[in-house]
Amino acid sequence: MGLPENSAPTVAALAREVEEFVAAGGWDQPPQLFALVPTAALLREQPELAGQLDAASALTPVAQEALPEGDLAEALGRIMWPEAVVGCALAQEIIVLPPSAEAALPTDDATDAGRLRQAAADHPDRTEARLVAAVVRDGPGACVLRLRAHQPGSQDSDADQPVDEIVEHPDLAPNLLEALRTTLTPEPPA
Repeated sequence: MGLPENSAPTVAALAREVEEFVAAGGWDQPPQLFALVPTAALLREQPELAGQLDAASALTPVAQEALPEGDLAEALGRIMWPEAVVGCALAQEIIVLPPSAEAALPTDDATDAGRLRQAAADHPDRTEARLVAAVVRDGPGACVLRLRAHQPGSQDSDADQPVDEIVEHPDLAPNLLEALRTTLTPEPPA
């Protein structure tokens, strides 16, 4: 149940597809997890989906139940995908700061993650973004980042609407890609 030799374009296309799906729901959404399953297997098990899926696509993202509230790393640490799942993708909203903002963040040893997140959220140079990271078993990963356009005052015409910026690079979130890969690693026999 693998992908073609060079599956990087496939994974990148899946990351874009997940991001576009999530973007259709707007901003201010909780993290969303997707299983990446072989389209042919999905159609064999659920032929009624034939009109909704792209049969030419090797993999199809399947939205999962909501992740539990709280620490995302902890939630991912409890996930172990079955063999039928070839990969997974996670969409989450984040705050991006320019490198110059690092000096303004609290740095004492007692600083907890919540306090750092709040400092980033309150920073005047912050940019809201949605990050999608996708990986496949024993294969590549891909990341897509949508930077939320600044929303000044009310807009009267579509011509004045700001446009979100999209950035793609496989190494945008190496730690997240590794955490997702871990969910695909079978547990060693006891």
